[in-house]
Amino acid sequence: MKKYISSKGGFFLLAVVLLWVKTYLSYKVEFNLGVKGAMQELLLFINPLSAAIILFGIALFAKGKRACWWILIFSTLMTVVLYSNIMFYRFFDDFLTLPNLLQTDNVSNMTDGIFSTMNGYDFLYFVDLAILLTLLIRNKAVQEIRFRKSLASTAIIAGLVVFFVNLTLAEIDRPQLLTRTFDRNYIVKYLGLYNYTVYDGIQTAQMESQRAYASSDDLTNAKHYTSSHYADPNEELFGAGKGKNIIKIHLESFQSFLLDYELNGEEVTPFLNSLAHGGEDMTYFDNFFHQTGQGKTADAELTLDNSIFGLPTGSAFVTKGQNTYQSLPAILNQEEGYTSAVLHGDYKSFWNRDQIYKQFGIDHFFDASSYNMDDESLVNLGLKDKPFFEESISMLESLDEPFYSHLITLTNHYPFILNEEDASLERGTTGDKTVDGYFQTARYLDEAVEEFFTELKESGLYDDSIIMIYGDHQGISENHNRAMAEVLDTEITPYQNAQNQRVPLMIRVPGEEGGVDHTYGGEIDVMPTLLHLQGIDAQKYLMFGTDLFSDEHDETVAFRDGSYITPEYTNVQGSIYDTVSGEELEANKETDRLKEKVDEQLQLSDEVLYQDLLRFHDVNGFEPVNPKDYFYGEEGSLK
Repeated sequence: MKKYISSKGGFFLLAVVLLWVKTYLSYKVEFNLGVKGAMQELLLFINPLSAAIILFGIALFAKGKRACWWILIFSTLMTVVLYSNIMFYRFFDDFLTLPNLLQTDNVSNMTDGIFSTMNGYDFLYFVDLAILLTLLIRNKAVQEIRFRKSLASTAIIAGLVVFFVNLTLAEIDRPQLLTRTFDRNYIVKYLGLYNYTVYDGIQTAQMESQRAYASSDDLTNAKHYTSSHYADPNEELFGAGKGKNIIKIHLESFQSFLLDYELNGEEVTPFLNSLAHGGEDMTYFDNFFHQTGQGKTADAELTLDNSIFGLPTGSAFVTKGQNTYQSLPAILNQEEGYTSAVLHGDYKSFWNRDQIYKQFGIDHFFDASSYNMDDESLVNLGLKDKPFFEESISMLESLDEPFYSHLITLTNHYPFILNEEDASLERGTTGDKTVDGYFQTARYLDEAVEEFFTELKESGLYDDSIIMIYGDHQGISENHNRAMAEVLDTEITPYQNAQNQRVPLMIRVPGEEGGVDHTYGGEIDVMPTLLHLQGIDAQKYLMFGTDLFSDEHDETVAFRDGSYITPEYTNVQGSIYDTVSGEELEANKETDRLKEKVDEQLQLSDEVLYQDLLRFHDVNGFEPVNPKDYFYGEEGSLK
């Protein structure tokens, strides 16, 4: 073995095999790639090879033992890529993208969550590096290796051959893989994590160049789509909330399965349950879905206030923070004289909020600097929900009416940590600490919202306000399917995972009766719905959603990865299911048509953001927002 390793190709092949085996095993252990059939299993097995062979082949051009050191350096870099994606996937159920790397300011706020994803066996991902380093230092024969340049050329050619064979087989199983996909899982499954990283870099560079070459002509397709997609308002509800304050309550990481769920015979969220059943004249949409991507909460905010999807990679809040927007706060201000405010118990730079809110035309931003942030009031990412709501009342009272306010909670956030004195419900018993803690933090959030309703009534703000409650994104990722199968008492299939993307949407309009509304919809539909309640026709603005109360509302809910759900069909990464029964179906003309429609909707939305097309969109009666008019000071926010 020593003699072989010290041969001209032995060290090179050892490095390739170690990285290959490590990567393939990580695919099986760490990632939910949805591998189906022998072809996909074969592609998963071979796809780490091409990148390793090509990169290590480049190292062979170095002279003498330096080639071995370069192989070790490249192997270390690829290990960093692998392990970084493992950590990111455990936390976000997704793969890293270059735009994510621009969001490093957020990492300090997620320290508890990131470290909680580490496992005791993680050191195994670095064992191959230790083996190679030991051979380089202690094996004199390895130190004396002299590689021929022809070996380097041969290795690179071999790596390219492996890549093109891999790509050809992938295109056979998944045609137009690189041109018609919004799902990073597909690229990793078919081409491998390292090739995906290169692909992502190329895609990012191409997207970043789009703005410079964009013109008003590029807006034509998006305008045509949104105009033809428009849904006339419900005549009875159009203007029903005109002039009323709007109080929007963000339920962090709250999924709809929590509603009416009992743990050990006790309701987890008794107050929200009562609202979902028509209490306080709430209308509850029980088939409402989040549509976020990697931006999670930031994507939800973007979509709710702009009726535009978040980006396929990274967060538009960070990467498109200087874009032109025609946002709900600015429209309400210019058309109906509304004051706007966001209230959040975290610091204003998180998710680049202090910059992008100016682009939205938000007048006031009450961040952590406006709240009492002593240690007793903090948990996990920031201020606990109960003191947050309690302190927020006076801030709401200080706003000029009518106002549009957005209150963002924090406690029910991964990894779902709660102090013992704040817990009024026992933890779950699945053995999964994330899922078990989720019930406690959800109960705490429920109690906080109930207390806030009481405070709103005492302040006099309740009676004259539209109150909207929504969940921003899923709280429990697919990494916890075993525990979720126990919680829901059902097998967690791809179909069930899609159904689990439901989040609550509740809207109370003063003077209107509540109840359960079974309409299918998503976060993209909230902005036109709120505008129509104000008596503002949404047609002249560019929006990709439709009014949830309209008889013409489009019930096709697009997910960020290109999957979709309708009352009849659920499409999960190309697999078709009956939405009601969960039975897997064959694709048909209707499901193909729906897929084409969803792809078009996502593509046009992406073009609007990547090319900053709203700077070319003139709307009669609406003035573009000037971000220089806004300044968020330490005492609340000033305009």
